[in-house]
Formats: sequence, structure tokens, C-alpha cells
Amino acid sequence: MTFYMRHSHAEISRAVSQSLETFLRAVGADALGLYADEAGDWQLLDDTGWSVIRDRLNHPRRSYAKLTDTSDVEDRYRFTYEGRWLDPSFLETEPDATSAVSFWLPTEYLEEHGPERVRNMAIEIASALPFCSGNAGLSFNCDLGLMGVAREVRKLWMRYPGMDLPLLHWNSLRMGSRVRGPSWLTFLGQPVLGELGGTVGLQARLRSPRTTVQALEGNRGVVTLGAWPEAGDTQQGQILPEYRELAHVLEPWLFRPPPTHGENLPPDEFLRWERRFLE
Repeated sequence: MTFYMRHSHAEISRAVSQSLETFLRAVGADALGLYADEAGDWQLLDDTGWSVIRDRLNHPRRSYAKLTDTSDVEDRYRFTYEGRWLDPSFLETEPDATSAVSFWLPTEYLEEHGPERVRNMAIEIASALPFCSGNAGLSFNCDLGLMGVAREVRKLWMRYPGMDLPLLHWNSLRMGSRVRGPSWLTFLGQPVLGELGGTVGLQARLRSPRTTVQALEGNRGVVTLGAWPEAGDTQQGQILPEYRELAHVLEPWLFRPPPTHGENLPPDEFLRWERRFLE
């Protein structure tokens, strides 16, 4: 679950803290056990660690927080926050920068508790956040900056179009008020939802019986593509038609990445992946 907010950290710090509390109530207070210090090293998230995180979230200008569980094998639960100070001097060089927050949980949680519980969690988390857009769905669980990881992902990403990439830092610097693209849950705020005619206008453009549009407070909404999040499989003919339909409706407002890209992803392949539901 990732949400992009065109607000400075000071304006949203309380809302982000509230969303983290909502997440921990849902997954358990002990789901997160480590945090990244200023050097990027992992430290124990004990009482002292939580004090550090609270201080970061309460910083008057900007904040960065990355929390994870204590597994030695994979990051099963994760919270990442990029709270920026969007002052005019910063926006001169990064005009489309946003603040952003991301929540991760394992597919085992989804399978044990069911998609409706995960969907309700995502909506409750979103309700506190002044998002322009957001997404919740399946994603590759990896660090694309590590050597060899992007190469392995590139073997799979076009086959499984429903799988997203963990690109919070890169995307949040360039997202602006645009939309990331279709996911199982696609959250839409202003100005995009207004330009689509609100939730009523958006629903009228979507014909799939498995797609629902729900209005949220603050002139916002969420589109749900089916009962469960799906990875798809192009080799088996599973091309996710609901996702493709939503992508075509949202195309004028979709995030268009620049021609260069970091994270060891070739720009031409990355652009093709970004347009996987449009071609």
C-alpha cells in the first residue's frame, strides 16, 4: 500500500503517525522490530527505537523512517515514509516531488485473513492521509538497488503484469498529482478524480462487473479490481482485463517516467513495463 501526498511533512506528520498506528493495530504491535538509523544500519525497535522514530515523525520540516520486521530471510512487514519539505527552492529542482508513505505485509497475511480485511485496512489507513493518489496490490518484494536483483525481476515483470515494483523514493520525487497506474486498489484524490467527474463519472466509464468504485471522504475514491489482488500470467492468457480497462480510462493522468531511470532498470524496458496495460 503506497500513498503519494502533495504536502510538506509538517502538514501531514500527524496523519502519517495515525496511519502507522492503524497499520500496527491490524497486523500486531510486534510486526515491526527493526529501524534504519541515519547510516542505514538496522537497530532494534525497542522503547528507545520508538522514541527515535517519534522524534523523526515529529520533525518540523522533513522526515525519513524505514521500519521492518526481524526476519533474517525477507522483509515481511515494512513501513517506509518519505516526508519532504516542499518549499519553493526545492520545487525549483524537483517540481513534481511529493511526500509518500508505504506499508507492506506478506501474502500469508492476505491468505489467512482474506482480501476484505486487507481492503478495509487499506481504506482505514488512507482515510487519515491527504493523498493525491495511491495503490495497494501485489509487488515484488526486493531491493532493486542490489546487484543482480533487477536482472531477476526483468525475467518476470512482463509475464506477471499485476506485480508492482518497490520504487517509493524514485517515484515520489516525480509523481506530482498524477496516478501510478492500476492496482488491485487504486486510490484517487484531487485533482484527478474531479477531472474524471468524481466517483459517479468514473464508474460510468468502467464496464467490468468485477470493478467497483467507492466514494471516500474529502472528494476522494477507491477503485477495486476484483475480490482478490491478481498477478496475472501472460503465458497463460491471464492479461487482467479489468486492469487494462482502468489503465485506458486513466491514461491522460498516468505517471509518465522520464527517459532515464535508476535502480539498474534499462529505460526502454522500464517504459514498456510502465505501459504494459496499454499496449
